[in-house]
Amino acid sequence: MNSIILGDIINSRAASEPEEYLSVVKEELVLYGNTPSKWQIYRGDSFQLEVPDPADALLAAIRIKARVKGESAKMDVRMSIGIGGKSYRSPAVAESGGEVFLNSAAAFDALKEKRQTLLVRSPWPEFDEAINMMLALACITMDNWSVAAAEYMSTVLHHNPATQKELAALLGISQSSVSERLARARYNEIMAMDGWFRKRIKALMNP
Repeated sequence: MNSIILGDIINSRAASEPEEYLSVVKEELVLYGNTPSKWQIYRGDSFQLEVPDPADALLAAIRIKARVKGESAKMDVRMSIGIGGKSYRSPAVAESGGEVFLNSAAAFDALKEKRQTLLVRSPWPEFDEAINMMLALACITMDNWSVAAAEYMSTVLHHNPATQKELAALLGISQSSVSERLARARYNEIMAMDGWFRKRIKALMNP
């Protein structure tokens, strides 16, 4: 089993320079390996990322979303997560093939119809139904993160498991403000969803 994230930047034309968002996206993608074997950017504002462990895929997508929204109030990112087998491996991830690529493409095509910015498609329909219902609710919060909230989420996710005192020092705010921002960004709820996702994926992959 493998996972593929397909994504594109919403309202990328609002950026004065493409590097305004490409640099932060690349900083996230490179955490999973090198281009073009693990990730590629194409058409200027679209990308494809292979996350070897499907259990890590949702958090990877949330981190990318937080980074992009933390750069500009005008931009967001639309993503699909495909989970499945990989039947053909090419030196370039975009040229590989298999169920995982078909699932990521099908989920991406469904984003506009579902009016969501994040969807999952896997070999397990009941799992998809449950996680996509959770994502529909989670995106009400994530799609409306302010720049400050998204920047805060990105910092927390990159320094997990930092204490609130350490986060306060990183962000230059008081410890009480850290707790308030956690609540406003719905950090605990989003991490609970990721925890459920990880647990279910591992159980489904190892019945």
